[in-house]
Amino acid sequence: MHKLRKCSGVAAGLIAVFLLACPQFEGSQAQAQTHAAKKKAERKAAAPKGAAERQEERATFTAQDEDAALVPGIPDARVWGDSDREFARLLPAVNGPWLAISGGGSDGAYGAGVLTGWSESGTRPEFAVVTGVSIGALIAPFAFLGSRYDEELHKNFTTIGAADIFEDRSTRDSLFDYWPLKRIIEQRVTAKLLSEIAAEHGRGRRLLVVTTNLDSGRRVVWNMGAIAGHGEQGLKLFRDILLASSSIPGFFSPVPIEVEANGKKFHELHGDGTLTAPFFVVPETMLSAYSAARLPFSQIYVLVNSKLGPEFKMPDRNLPGVLGRSIGVALTAALRAELMLVYVGAQRHGIALRIAHVDPAFDHPSRGPFDGKYMQALYDVGVAAGKKGAAFGDTLPEFSMRGSPSQQ
Repeated sequence: MHKLRKCSGVAAGLIAVFLLACPQFEGSQAQAQTHAAKKKAERKAAAPKGAAERQEERATFTAQDEDAALVPGIPDARVWGDSDREFARLLPAVNGPWLAISGGGSDGAYGAGVLTGWSESGTRPEFAVVTGVSIGALIAPFAFLGSRYDEELHKNFTTIGAADIFEDRSTRDSLFDYWPLKRIIEQRVTAKLLSEIAAEHGRGRRLLVVTTNLDSGRRVVWNMGAIAGHGEQGLKLFRDILLASSSIPGFFSPVPIEVEANGKKFHELHGDGTLTAPFFVVPETMLSAYSAARLPFSQIYVLVNSKLGPEFKMPDRNLPGVLGRSIGVALTAALRAELMLVYVGAQRHGIALRIAHVDPAFDHPSRGPFDGKYMQALYDVGVAAGKKGAAFGDTLPEFSMRGSPSQQ
């Protein structure tokens, strides 16, 4: 387990550099700038002028304060995601399969397609628990509420481009400004959506989203159904958590979240959930051979928004090319390590594990992150697999060491 966590940690620490070094990224910037020119008037009206300059210094706090910190007014909002004792507080009051949705950027189009096709097949179950990390966090609320929100998923992944996610403008603590993504979240995550999530939480189901607390360096699991029942405060926090889970440090700003402990209030900084979990099922300690814990489910579906095997690609002999390629390999290896850890744990505890991932044969060209044509093609592949019942396999995918051709 130590080696697996070490691998994940190395990959996490390099995510931001990877995205900036990736040769695709220049194309995504060009897309963003072109799209931005078309929407100039809209941007001027919506962008928070001078937002970076208005940021205030945070009040100082200690590790002891952090350990005791709670969200004011919502004491059951969250737990540490590496503590099986704390995680027990989030267990559902109903039985049923669980769904864990991974990160993956624009490849989240695959997960959206699988869920839609699964609905069309008539066999998609109601999940007792849905968890989401990064792009999976943005999918999770709609997946949690079921097939009536499939059109929202379709719209989210086939009608947006790079300029709908970020602006090519640096801020005090990031190279790009995520205000367009923040605005999309505000538009899609409404009071009505939260009322429906709160109602399902009241029935005993659970919606969980992972962020990384950058102050403590630990995974945080947020109890989104409990948060959804707290009116305007809950709505703001819900949106902030989704934004934080998708905010790659260095690329996007971390999201400040106010908490209180030991008689004082302060702001934590939260960032991308994939820094501490490529996807999330339960704390890893619950999966170990030494754990006496009984896993709280009999069936788990893991929806991986990426390919799992290596892809052949000759990197350019320069710093961005070699570094970008190296980090991409590390990220894929970290995802495979987490998946194997969960697989072994499920086998040990007699849990039925089903895994979906992007077919290694998928080779539609991509001009960069959030390329509309690429996402539509990947969404269609997901729909077809979900409709045929072929998306989820009941064995660990073969991680062939023979790389598939690159789609670039």
